[in-house]
Amino acid sequence: MKEKISVGIDIGDSQVVTVIGHRAEGETHPSVVGVGIREGSGMRRGVVTDVEEAVAAISGSVEDAERMAGLPVEAVYVSISGEHVSSTNNKGLIALARGRDEITQEEVMRVIETAQSVTVPPNREILHVIPRMFIVDGQEGIKDPVGMSGNRLEVDAHVVTGASPFIKNLRRTVEQAGVAVASFVLSPLAASKSVLSKKSKELGVVLLDIGAGTTGLVVFEEGDIYHSAVIPVGSAHITSDVALGLRIGLDLAERVKVEYGMASPITLSDNDKIDLSRMDRDEEQVISRRYVAEIIEARLAELFNMVKLELRRVGRDGMLPAGAVLVGGGAKLPGMVESAKEHLGLPAQLGFPVELKGMVDKLDDPRFATSIGLMLWGMDEEDVRTAFSAVDIGSIVSKIKSIFTK
Repeated sequence: MKEKISVGIDIGDSQVVTVIGHRAEGETHPSVVGVGIREGSGMRRGVVTDVEEAVAAISGSVEDAERMAGLPVEAVYVSISGEHVSSTNNKGLIALARGRDEITQEEVMRVIETAQSVTVPPNREILHVIPRMFIVDGQEGIKDPVGMSGNRLEVDAHVVTGASPFIKNLRRTVEQAGVAVASFVLSPLAASKSVLSKKSKELGVVLLDIGAGTTGLVVFEEGDIYHSAVIPVGSAHITSDVALGLRIGLDLAERVKVEYGMASPITLSDNDKIDLSRMDRDEEQVISRRYVAEIIEARLAELFNMVKLELRRVGRDGMLPAGAVLVGGGAKLPGMVESAKEHLGLPAQLGFPVELKGMVDKLDDPRFATSIGLMLWGMDEEDVRTAFSAVDIGSIVSKIKSIFTK
């Protein structure tokens, strides 16, 4: 493999994280050589709300990563989320050329294109068309049909779309920060690349990317994507609840959540107190830590019940043997894993980036799953381009699928 550079930018509601990856010639796994983190993002629930703030956070994050890596950033892979993102499963179908013994790569690409023919309103655009499986003359479950014989080729694809105005605003904002957008990638899909094992995707697993404003969800089964969604509840809602419940400001509520918050009050007694005057000299309250946990527990019950309903809607409630994997800054709240187990009725665990080289100590954290996944996504897309330029027909389909399932 040739030397490659890939850059991922995770633009969340509370911060922007840029990760630069480098893969030396002959190596399989990239090393992280640059990281930039800036608080604030000018985003709310995945949508740009303050262009100036967003540009400043993005450009600052990129500059910090460039300085660390000693490399310039030109094109980047950018996370996208928000309530405007939706998904559906769609099929594409073509008749195969008569007299030809084998299905060609060109025919595979053509049938994938037909899956994009799903009716998309004028104000929406396609973000991803992900092949789930191919069907040759009615035979289902085919991963790569190149070289097979048949008369009819179908593809079952997962199609992700977003609202055009929001996508255009995000693209324009990133470009104003001085970098080009190579591709937008659904946040939980990007995160899945850095934390999910091949085995868990085969067994059946749901990844939850718990951000500040939203929670992204992606389900894998039999190695392929099964469903994706964005739920309009995130960790910032917990902060708001704490602020309202304690009648304090949002900044102080965030500190209370981070320093004293727990997902369940079970292990706490009424004697566990928080003296707010030690955190803010303008405050005089001494509050019950158990009460704070009860506030948090109520919001988490809502979040996980919404996840459960989403899984039930697609027939996978309680049907995922590998359980739930939690990533994102919101996943780190003490007791979050136990809360997920209780409400979802599934095994649950935090997701940490795997097979990571370079700066492992700094990035071995669920909140970096998406930014690292974006960088890995870019590496895989570069491999696909290399395969096309080298006319390596036999490997192109497997490389395309690896972008989404590796």
